Amino acid sequence: METVTGGCLCGALRCIATGQPYRVGICHCMDCRKNHGALFHASAIFPENAVTLTGTWATWGDRSFCPTCGSPVFAHIEDEIGINFGTFDTTDQFQPTYELWTILRESWLPEFTGTRHYDKNRESMTRSEDQNP
Repeated sequence: METVTGGCLCGALRCIATGQPYRVGICHCMDCRKNHGALFHASAIFPENAVTLTGTWATWGDRSFCPTCGSPVFAHIEDEIGINFGTFDTTDQFQPTYELWTILRESWLPEFTGTRHYDKNRESMTRSEDQNP
């Protein structure tokens, strides 16, 4: 079974995810922009029972971060955990298949090939995302 690891800037909060994520996406919404201090955010969404967290974290809403260094590491929504791409020890392990909130996408950003675009949130509540947009 495949395992991916990641953590915060100072190393106090670590995560290990096993298996493949349900889906992998990019979001351009204002919440993600403000949370990450960037124009968009990418994450891999895993079943919560596939993710092991060690260390201490603080939570604001459904977003969790290291209380020592402030790095946003994951979001816990219902029974899924979204791990932020930038926290993975090897960041090129996954390729996004969809983009959310494209109505806010900066016009000068180059296209992300192979992604399905949603004006706002995904229309389907299924766990996985169609691999063929």
